[in-house]
Order: sequence, then C-alpha cells, then structure tokens
Amino acid sequence: MVEAVAIIPARGGSKRIPRKNIRDFAGKPAIAWPIEVALASGQFAKVVVSTDDQEIAYCANLYGAETPFLRDASLSDDYTGTTDVVRDAVERLGLGPDVPVCCIYATALFVSSEDLQTGYDLLAGGATWSMTVSEYPTPIARAYHRKGDALVPRHPDKMPMRSQDLESDYFDVGQFYWAKAHTWLDPEAVVWDGTAGVEVPALRAVDIDTEEDWKRAEFLMSYMQAQT
Repeated sequence: MVEAVAIIPARGGSKRIPRKNIRDFAGKPAIAWPIEVALASGQFAKVVVSTDDQEIAYCANLYGAETPFLRDASLSDDYTGTTDVVRDAVERLGLGPDVPVCCIYATALFVSSEDLQTGYDLLAGGATWSMTVSEYPTPIARAYHRKGDALVPRHPDKMPMRSQDLESDYFDVGQFYWAKAHTWLDPEAVVWDGTAGVEVPALRAVDIDTEEDWKRAEFLMSYMQAQT
C-alpha cells in the first residue's frame, strides 16, 4: 500500500465543551496528544489538521501537524458530519484513490500507535473500514427502556439468560477510522459497511463529548501516569 495520510478534524466552534480541541489536558492542548502519537507512529507521510480556526491551526503546527488549508465555514457547523470533512480534505490534498487515510479525532487522548497499526493492517487485509471499538461492560440484550414511569426490557426473552451466555456487543470509541481515499470520497459509503474493529480496553475507551467525559479522562490519565 502507498504511504498513508492522517487527517484530524478540529473545528473551532465546539458547543458542549468550548474550545475543547485546544483545551489544556495533562499539560498540553488536547489536539497535541493524537498529533504526537500519529507522528511518532511512523505510519504517515502527512499528519494534516482540517480546521476553520487560526488558533487551532497555530497549535497544530506547533506540535508538528500540517494545516495546508483552512476549512470553509460551510463545513464547520453543528450538523456537518465527519465524513464530509474528511472528504473535503482528501479532495483538497489531491490524494490518489488507494491512499490509506486515517481520520483521527482531535480529542483521541488515549489513541496508541499500536492500535493505529492494527487498524492499518486490517485495511491492508481487505477491510473497507477499520475503527476503534470497545465491549459494552454489560450485555445490551438485557437493556431497559422507559415507558412512562416504568422500566421495560427491550428483549424480555433474554432477561432470564446468564450474561456469559449472551453475545458480546461493541460501541464506537471515537478515536480513529481507516479507509482508502476512494471510500472517503464515495458519498454513499457508510462506516458500518465492511468494518473491522480494533478493540480498545475499557480504560482507554473515552469519547470526549461532555464535561463529565473530560473529568473521567483526566482521572484516567492521572491513574495511567501514576502507574508508569
């Protein structure tokens, strides 16, 4: 396979955690963590940050990433999907159809070079996509939903079963997604079609969407740093 490219989407207008992409996390801006891991992995010919924000661009450059363009405002609102942003970057960079492209989230604070390599290997092995996942800590087959004031099992037939007899399920950790450039460019492509999973342990499975997520991530980072 030809040399890979990492694309890190990082818009300036995050709402739930304002300025989260450059907020200090354990002594450096959040976006610095995935940039440094991507660069140290040796897997990428380029590590590119797609942003609409000059301050984020400056920060990304400071830690070694490239910002060859500023993203248009039309791709920086609350409704634009990640695939649209990566598609725009792939087009702007003029990447060939078979170039492996890894979208790494700007707050993938616990991403590892080993997981990135596993994702690349899965793509090279024939997967259309590869992405980070983690196992639900309890079987979702025994989940409840609310009906008025009552809790109702989603699958009543599964409720008497032992947890060890139920199938494991996985959630998207939100660290990275590998696919070839032509897949990113295909507007009909969806990440759940032909996907292989890179399983991440629960300790590193933190998707940063809320202040509670951020606090949990700080706690886990403190714990992991103390272990080393």
